[in-house]
Amino acid sequence: MSVFKKFIRYYRPYKAIFYFDIFCALLLSAIDISLPQVLRWLTSGVFARGPEQILRILWPLAGLLLLMCAARYGCQYFITSWGHVMGARMESNMRQDLFDHFQRLSFSYYDRNNTGDLMSRLVSDLFDISELAHHGPENIFISVVKLLGSFLLLLFINVPMTLILAAVTVVMVLFSISQNKKMRATFMDNRRKISGVNSRVQDSLAGIRVVKSFGNEALEHDKFERSNLMFLDSKIDNYKIMGIFRAGNSFFEGLLYLTVLISGGYFIAYGGLKLSDLAVYALYITIFINPIDVLVEFTEQFQKGYSGFKRFLEVIETEPEIVDRPGAVDLGEVKGNIEYRDVSFSYNESEQVLNHIDLKIDAGQTIALVGPSGGGKTTLCSLLPRFYDVTGGSVSIDGIDVRKIRLESLRNAIGIVQQDVYLFSGSIRDNIAYGRPDASDEEIVEAARNANIHDFIMGLEDGYNTYVGERGARLSGGQKQRISIARVFLKNPKILILDEATSALDNESERRIQASLDLLSRDRTTVVIAHRLSTIRNANEIVVIGDDGILESGTHDSLLRADGIYARYYNLQYEGLEEME
Repeated sequence: MSVFKKFIRYYRPYKAIFYFDIFCALLLSAIDISLPQVLRWLTSGVFARGPEQILRILWPLAGLLLLMCAARYGCQYFITSWGHVMGARMESNMRQDLFDHFQRLSFSYYDRNNTGDLMSRLVSDLFDISELAHHGPENIFISVVKLLGSFLLLLFINVPMTLILAAVTVVMVLFSISQNKKMRATFMDNRRKISGVNSRVQDSLAGIRVVKSFGNEALEHDKFERSNLMFLDSKIDNYKIMGIFRAGNSFFEGLLYLTVLISGGYFIAYGGLKLSDLAVYALYITIFINPIDVLVEFTEQFQKGYSGFKRFLEVIETEPEIVDRPGAVDLGEVKGNIEYRDVSFSYNESEQVLNHIDLKIDAGQTIALVGPSGGGKTTLCSLLPRFYDVTGGSVSIDGIDVRKIRLESLRNAIGIVQQDVYLFSGSIRDNIAYGRPDASDEEIVEAARNANIHDFIMGLEDGYNTYVGERGARLSGGQKQRISIARVFLKNPKILILDEATSALDNESERRIQASLDLLSRDRTTVVIAHRLSTIRNANEIVVIGDDGILESGTHDSLLRADGIYARYYNLQYEGLEEME
C-alpha cells in the first residue's frame, strides 16, 4: 500500500483527465454490456411481431445504436489519446524528479553505483511506469465493470449455469495469482540484468579510447557477451513463466466456452433455458472473457511497471548524505580564512584516509599540498566544499564550520581546477559560461583572455560557437584545461583549489597554463595539490602529507634547507625522475 500511495501521488496534477478517462471507460463498458441485451430483447419479443411493428421499432433503434457507436468512438479516442498523454506527463514528472534527485545525491552515492544502471532507471524503467500509469486504472475499471455487469446479467438468464461459470473463473483467478508471484520475481531480475548490460555499454563506450589503444576490443566483446547472455537467460526464464501463465489462461478460457455449451445443452434439454437465451449467453461469454484477457495482459504490464517503480523509489528514497543543516547560513562577504582543526576522515570503517590534521590558511595565501599518491591530498581538499563530511574534527571558512553554511553559498565561494577536465557537450561559449550562466558575452571573452585561450578560440572557424565534442574530444588537453580555467575566472571565487591542474600537460602547455593559474590565484586563498614541484616554489607554505598526517611544512627554501622528505622529492624531480616515490 505504501508503494501504491506513492504512485497515486503522481496522478494529482491530472485529476480532471484521470476522472474523465474513468468516465469514458465506464460508458464504454456500459455500451458493450448493453448490446447483447438489445439482441435478447429483439429476438425474444420484437422479431416475433408483424413487419410494420418491427420496422417502427427498428429505425429508432438504429438511430440509438448509431449514437452509442459514436459515443463509443469518442470514449475510445479519449482513452487512447489523452490517457496516453496523461501517462507521458506522469513519466516526464517522474523523470524530472529522478534527475533532480540525482543532482542532490552526494559523491559517496556515485562512488557506490554505476552510471549505466542509473541511466537505465531514468529511461527504460520509467517507460514501463508510464504504460502502467495510463492503462492500469482504466484496464482494471473496464474489466471489473464488464465482469460484474456480465455476471449480474447472466444471473438473470440462468442462475445455476452462471454459478458454474463463476466456479471455473475462480479457479482461473487462483491460477493467475500463483503465476503472478513468479512473474514478479523474473521481471525484477530482468531489470537488474538489463541494468548490467547498460552499465557495461556505458563503461566500454566511455573508455573507448583506452579500449582501442590497448587493442582490447575482443576483451570488451567477451565482457559484454557475459552481461548480454545473463540478460538473455533472465528473459528466457521470464518467457517460460509467461508461457505457462498465458497458456493456462487460454486453457481456462476454452473451459469457459466448454462449460457454457455443456451446461447450456443440459438446461435446454430439461427446459431450464431457451435456445435464444443460449445465443445471448454465448455473446456475454465473449464480453466476460475479454476483460479476463485484458487482466492477463495487464498482469505482465503491472509487473514491469511495478518493478520499475520500485527501482525508481530505491533512488528517490535514498537520502543525500550532504545536505543543508537546519539554520544553515550564507557566507556573506568571503575573506578566505580556512582552518582544518583535528580533522579525520574515512570512506568506510576500515579505510582511514586522514588522521587528526591541523592546518590553517590565511586569506589570500597560497598553500601547496605535496606527498605520495593516496596520502589524502585530494580528500583534504574535497572536505572544504563538503563533497564529503569529516568523520572527526571540523573544517571552517572565516571561522564558520562548513557544515553550518548553506551548500549553494559555500560552493559559490570555491572554484576548482582539476587535472581531469570535464567539458560538456556544446559550444566553447556554453562551457565557459558554465562558471556563471547569466554572464554577458563581454565577461565570457574577458575570462577567456585571462585564461590565455581567447586568441585560439578566435582562430577557430566558428569562434566561441565551436562545438567541443563529447567531453571536449575535439580539443587538446591544454586547450580543455584553459577553458576550465576561464570557467573559474568567470565564477570569480574567493577560494581556489588547484588539483594537479598541470600534471598531465607537456612543458609548453604547462608554462602557458601556469601563467594563467598565477593570475587566477592573485588575491585569492589558494590550495594547490602539486605533482610537479617546480610549480609551487612561490607558495606561501608547502605542506607534506603522508599516511601519518602532516609530515613537514614550510616555504620552498626552508624545506630544502631542512633536507627532509620534500627536499628528497624535489631532488628526484630535479634529476629528471618524474615519480615522487
